[in-house]
Amino acid sequence: MMELNVDIVSAEGEIYSGAAEMVFASAEMGEVGIAPRHAPLLTRLKAGEVRVKNDAGEQSFFVSGGILEVQPYQVTVMADTASRAADLDEAAALEAKKRAEEALANQNSEVDLAMAQAELAEAAARLHLLQKLKSKR
Repeated sequence: MMELNVDIVSAEGEIYSGAAEMVFASAEMGEVGIAPRHAPLLTRLKAGEVRVKNDAGEQSFFVSGGILEVQPYQVTVMADTASRAADLDEAAALEAKKRAEEALANQNSEVDLAMAQAELAEAAARLHLLQKLKSKR
């Protein structure tokens, strides 16, 4: 069986490197599924889940956005920040969402508004993934 080589990296370092049968990610244009021999693709990622499926099962990662680069047998996720879904902290995600909502309510400029909206979108994506993982248990 053919496999993809997958690398998920962020500014903090490498989060995952290994083989996969399929990779699923939240691209700007919507959810994408990548199998071996996929056409080359370069797209922006939205905050959300990246799933790596291989013979050992499926692993979930949270990325806050970034770039997805696809070659026929290589998938590279260059994330702004990334973490294993299992390492996500619900209390911290809820606190971040609350802070972003407060910043949104108290914004003084368009820059503040854009930053608060981006932070809120990231916190909401993090919480959505946490809730999804909880329902699988």
